[in-house]
Amino acid sequence: MSTPIGQVAKPEESEALVEREIAEARKSRMPKWFAILWANKKSRVGLVMLAVFVLVGVFAPLIAPHDPKSTEFEQSLAPGGAFPLGTTASGQDILSQLVYGARTSIIVGLVAGLLVTVIALLVGLTAGYLQGWVDDVLSFLINLALVVPVLPLMITIAAYSPVRGLWLIVFTISVTGWAWGARVKRAQILTLRARDYITAARFAGESTLRIVFREIMPNMMSLVVAGFLGAAGGAIAAEAGLEFLGLGDPTTVSWGTMLFWANNSGAMLTGQWVWLGVPGLCIALLLTSLTLINFGVDALSNPHLREG
Repeated sequence: MSTPIGQVAKPEESEALVEREIAEARKSRMPKWFAILWANKKSRVGLVMLAVFVLVGVFAPLIAPHDPKSTEFEQSLAPGGAFPLGTTASGQDILSQLVYGARTSIIVGLVAGLLVTVIALLVGLTAGYLQGWVDDVLSFLINLALVVPVLPLMITIAAYSPVRGLWLIVFTISVTGWAWGARVKRAQILTLRARDYITAARFAGESTLRIVFREIMPNMMSLVVAGFLGAAGGAIAAEAGLEFLGLGDPTTVSWGTMLFWANNSGAMLTGQWVWLGVPGLCIALLLTSLTLINFGVDALSNPHLREG
């Protein structure tokens, strides 16, 4: 049973809660962290939604009824029959493009989210643990990256790059989106490095790498996971935005390019609101799933937020 809001749980109640959760996780043969995520109702909904998108992306060749780039069909067909969502102004099947677009968004979110998280983690850990000139230099770089407008910088890099494509967008998102995460992780490190067990490890002769990755990192994993989910969601939205502005490869099948071509073809003026609305709805649902999972990630680090 969870502790009511406004009341502080007694130490013995917290210990009993943790022991009960561990016993339930063992009984269900699920990892403890997944059992905590699944126990949270909001997180459970987010996990199911994300699993649906992942399965659609992985099995896109089996789910899509047609080749998403094929232009052999009749143009601007209304939804129905062999084309449940209709066709584009170029004669492409909208449903097939929507299915393959899920794969693109998930790849961008996973790769760019990982890169942003790794860069932010390395910079934040180094700046927070190594005080002195190292912290001063890295803190200056973090503050400099924070004051630079991210969206104009992303547009400039994507617009003036000699090549276009999905990996350019991933690179652009990675080099422009790490600063905020690095600042948050640096602040967390500053609080953890003053703890007694860190001081004891330092006096025991432990190396810096061992202290950072064996003593500090396990105590901030929920923060790292939450940062990854936020970075992945930002990457998905940024990819769609850059593609919508025409700064990506227009031949790539993604939800952003669907919005780009729908806008260029005047989809709303011709009554093809499905072509324009469905990709935007899928982007919103995918971002919502990541946000809901974050409620469960908060429960990983704070037992008082766990649902009984």
